[in-house]
Amino acid sequence: MRRRIIYAIYILVGAAVGFYYLPLLWDVVNISLDRALLVFIDVIIGAIIFWLISLPLVGVTEKMIQRIEKELTKRSPIYLFFGTLLTIVGLILAVLISIPLWRTQIPVINNILPIILMIIFSYFGFRIGTTRLDEWRKMFAHARNPKADNQSKNVIKQQDANYHHYKILDTNILIDGRIYDLVKTGFLEGTLLVPNFVLYELQYIADSGENIKRVRGRRGLDILNKLRSENIVPIEMYDGDFEDIPEVDSKLIALAKKVDGVIVTNDYNLNKVIQFQNVQVLNINNLAKSLRPRVIPGEKMTVVVVKKGTERQQGVAYLDDGTMVVVEDGRYFMNKRIEVEVTSALQTDAGRMIFARPLHSQRGIDEHVDKDKKANNNNK
Repeated sequence: MRRRIIYAIYILVGAAVGFYYLPLLWDVVNISLDRALLVFIDVIIGAIIFWLISLPLVGVTEKMIQRIEKELTKRSPIYLFFGTLLTIVGLILAVLISIPLWRTQIPVINNILPIILMIIFSYFGFRIGTTRLDEWRKMFAHARNPKADNQSKNVIKQQDANYHHYKILDTNILIDGRIYDLVKTGFLEGTLLVPNFVLYELQYIADSGENIKRVRGRRGLDILNKLRSENIVPIEMYDGDFEDIPEVDSKLIALAKKVDGVIVTNDYNLNKVIQFQNVQVLNINNLAKSLRPRVIPGEKMTVVVVKKGTERQQGVAYLDDGTMVVVEDGRYFMNKRIEVEVTSALQTDAGRMIFARPLHSQRGIDEHVDKDKKANNNNK
């Protein structure tokens, strides 16, 4: 059905072109026929020529239409409405400007220039309508209820200077999944804001050919759907885009500056870039580090030595929260649960490291040493 419509459009365009422009050709070659017959011949010849042209181009045209349909289905109704509305406004302005141009007898000005104006004005109308969705939405909301708009502005002004209403979620924080548990605790206030370009990136990852990426993307989409369905905190979608900015991280920074929001992430590099751009950030990795239990020298704990350390006779264990514990003489207690005493703690960019020593007597360690020596002598 679609191919037939495309063929019909090509034939109609060809008939119109033949009707308007083939008479010029007959005047050049001095062919004179009956007016009605000549019009019929012009229409038929133009339709046949464009039908022949459509044969190799119908496949390309159909693919282009499918691509346009796919892009339009991704857009929100608000995006399409304002884009279409402002495009029509641009065309009307172009027609009004072109009326005196059509009345002139100058060949290029009375036919080519109006078409160029229509293309330019419709393009700029579409761009204005689709890149300023927030402004249009606020304008219509203010027109419906100006008192409510003024009240909301007053409420925002009454907030503390450190308060930011919008918490902007990036792709990594949704894939990570801990944002759901954090939201359930009630520590995040305000409104969660999910930009469309983040949603598109999640969809792209979920459609990836690699199994790991596909699972990560689907988990991010599942977390987003859980946040919306359970409605623990308000969550909004941001329909706008910053098409002049290619990177998603840079778009997040631009959006945070635009809506005076805070970016919620777990990306270490993005965290540094955001801080350099003078935008506030909530890094849940920093939150998790700050919530880890503090240890002091002399404190006792029970650990399982799982591997050898980098230094001689050291062993490495891990707490439940992932904190590394370096145990002196720990290699003599591999895969054993032992009680240790904390000697010191060190905070690094990678996390906290705890240094400890076993509470076993020195005699116990010496027994292990003697056993190792005996085993070595027997092997010799």
